Order: sequence, then structure tokens, then C-alpha cells
Amino acid sequence: MAFDQEWAELRAAASERSAVLLNSVPAEDGGGGYGLVVNRDDLGAIGNDAYDLLGRLGKDGDVARASTFDAATALTNHDFASGAAVLKVHDFWQTHLRTLLDACGQISNHLDYSKARHAKDEVKIVGELAQISALTDDMK
Repeated sequence: MAFDQEWAELRAAASERSAVLLNSVPAEDGGGGYGLVVNRDDLGAIGNDAYDLLGRLGKDGDVARASTFDAATALTNHDFASGAAVLKVHDFWQTHLRTLLDACGQISNHLDYSKARHAKDEVKIVGELAQISALTDDMK
């Protein structure tokens, strides 16, 4: 399966699982009340996976850097044409590793932000709906 297709399927599945639902729930005192229910489990799991991947990539992705660079330098110093090619591989890997590390960091940070923002939005919406409910109760 191609990466783009698999990524699209995973995104669609995650979107379905983490849909935001607005439900009417009774308040603890038995009166009317509303609550915004956000499924944060999926966001947290994805954020944790991105954070773990970031840590592993930062450590494991850098293992070959020094030895590859040393090999390229030694080959070049001994007039082997392959030294330049090995250096290109080294540079190419470093560029793509940094890109992947940045992407994992952005995913992790964005999901942390999203969870916090949902919590703030929930408090605001519950308060506004409580005010509306109180106004409609006063009108009765």
C-alpha cells in the first residue's frame, strides 16, 4: 500500500474516532445543563506516539552520522571518487532526518495545544450554555 493512501486511511479513521460531540447532560443537582464531550484519548495516543518517535529518531537517527562523515572524509583524502558520493548520502540523510524530526515535533506540540484548547473551549461553552439555560428558565 502506498504511503499516501495509508496515511489518508489513518487520518480518516482518527477523524471518525475523535469527533467532537455536543450532548445535553443533566447537571449534578438534577437541573438542566450542557456539556461538550471531546474524545481526547486518540489525540493523546497520537501525540504520545509522535513524541516517542521524536525521541527515538533523535537518538537512533543520528547513530551513523559521525561514521558516515568520517568514511566520506577518509575516502576523499585517499583520492577515492566514492568519497564525494558518501558525503552526499550523509548530507541527504541529515536533511531528511531534520525534516522528519521537525514534523514529529510539530505533530506532538500541535496535539498538546489542541487538547488544552478543547478544554478551554469546553469551559467557555458550558458557561455560555448555562447562562442561556438560566435565561430560558427565568422566562418560564
